[in-house]
Parts: sequence; structure tokens; C-alpha cells
Amino acid sequence: MTKSLTLPRPLNGFFWRDYFEMTKPKVVALMLLTVLVGMCLSSPGHLPLMPLVAGLVGIAMMAGAAAAYNHLIDRRIDGMMARTYNRPLPKGRVSAVRAVTFATTMAILGFVLLYLAVNPLTAWLTLASLVGYAVIYTSYLKRATPQNIVVGGLAGAMPPLLGWTAITGEFHPHALLLVIIIFAWTPPHFWALAIHRKAEYAKVDVPMLPVTHGIEFTKTCILLYTLLLAIACLYPVLVGMCGPLYLIGSTLLSCGFLYKAWQLKYRDRPGLAMAVFRFSIYHLMALFFLLLVDHYLWA
Repeated sequence: MTKSLTLPRPLNGFFWRDYFEMTKPKVVALMLLTVLVGMCLSSPGHLPLMPLVAGLVGIAMMAGAAAAYNHLIDRRIDGMMARTYNRPLPKGRVSAVRAVTFATTMAILGFVLLYLAVNPLTAWLTLASLVGYAVIYTSYLKRATPQNIVVGGLAGAMPPLLGWTAITGEFHPHALLLVIIIFAWTPPHFWALAIHRKAEYAKVDVPMLPVTHGIEFTKTCILLYTLLLAIACLYPVLVGMCGPLYLIGSTLLSCGFLYKAWQLKYRDRPGLAMAVFRFSIYHLMALFFLLLVDHYLWA
């Protein structure tokens, strides 16, 4: 019988999966859901096809570019952490030169697409989000302050606003309410992961809140921010953006998140921090899905 041979992957060879991994596709997919909801909520009727498609593609490209820059900038500490040591850059499957070329090319193409096929406002706002995440957060804030995820969270909260401006070409207070929801959601989401990975962050000298202020203090902050998030989730109802379906669904989701945060603070057990982290992802997905369904149900 002849054995089948598996050829090793040469270092720095072109393998599309490595570049695809660098774009953080799962994160970008969740972000695009919030972009789409921002688009839909901006208009009571049908969405124009060109800004819809070009907006989603252009924003996805620039978000993927920001993620690739994140891989590039964090390649040293990624190689020291169990969660990230197998990424393409630490393993040498993609060189730094190729990574920066890939990220820059995607960023330029995404910006041009948004500028020409959508509108300049969306293009510049998306570029600002890229710079905020890849440069201000990843290069500076992440290593400078335990409030890194709070201050830098604004860049990650921008997608609904980008979706809104892609369709309308202008700011609207309702879009900012969606930004506030994600801004409030980000700290409890990420701090739960930081608790689970505290030892790794301490090892690479990244001042995440559990490292600098302890796990119990971080649990308290998670609970308080989850309460703040529950209040923020009511804003769309208070201003008349949404109807009873969203009100009931978001209230149930907020109660579930608050219960998880309360458990983490007062009834902790092994693995609960990671369970809270995973729950927060489903919470945001379900919340924005409710916004979408409620909008068309009561439009």
C-alpha cells in the first residue's frame, strides 16, 4: 500500500487560510450584523442596492485590515499566549512584510470602494475606526492603561453608525444610541475573557483590569457595566425606534446577562468567566436581530 504524503507548509508561503484568519472573520461577521441593522433602521423602506452591498463589502474589508494590523502589532505577545500562539505571524506562516502589505492593500481598496460607491462620510468614519482600533488601541492603549478596553471600545462600537451613514450620508441621534449599546457591552464582554486569561496577560505585561486591580474588582465592574448596558438597551424604546417585541426581548436578554454577571461576582465556579464571555456574544447577536425584526414588524 502506498502512503499518501502530506507536504509541510513552507514558511511565508501564500496560503489563503492564513490571510483569512488574520482578518478575524468571526469578529467581522458579528460586526457586519450590527452594520446591517444600522442600515435597515436608517430607512423605513427598501434599501438602495449599491450602498447596501458596497457598504457591507467596503466596511468588511477595512475591518479585516484593522484585524490584520492587530495581528501584526501583537505578533510578539501573541506568540507567548496559549489562545493566540498558533496565529499565522507568530508561527512564521506569514511574514511581517506580507502582513502589512495585505492589510494596507485591503484598507486602501475598502476606503476607495466606500468613498466612490457609498459616500465620503462613511469612508472617513470607517478609516477613523480602523486607526482607532489598530493604532490607538492596539499600539498604545492596550499597553498603557487598565481602562484600555473602555477608552478604545469606541472604535469597536462604530459599526451601526457606519451602516446608518452608508445609507443616509448623515449622522442621526438614533444611530448614536446603537453605538452606546455596543460601547456599554464591550467592557463586560472583554473583561470576562480577561479574567479567564489573567495569567497570560500578566505574563506578557498587558495591564488588563484583572491583572492590575484583581479579579474581584473586575467582577464588580462587569456587574456594574452590565447594569449600564441594560439601561442603554432601553434607549431605542424610549425614543420610539422600537416596539414591544424589542422591549420584551431585550429585557429578557438583559436579565439573562445580569444574572450571569451576578453569578460571576457572587457564585463563581471554574469556567464561568468564559461562559459569561460566550453568553455576551449571543446576547449582542440576539439583541441586534431583535432590532431588525422589530423594525420591519412595526414599520
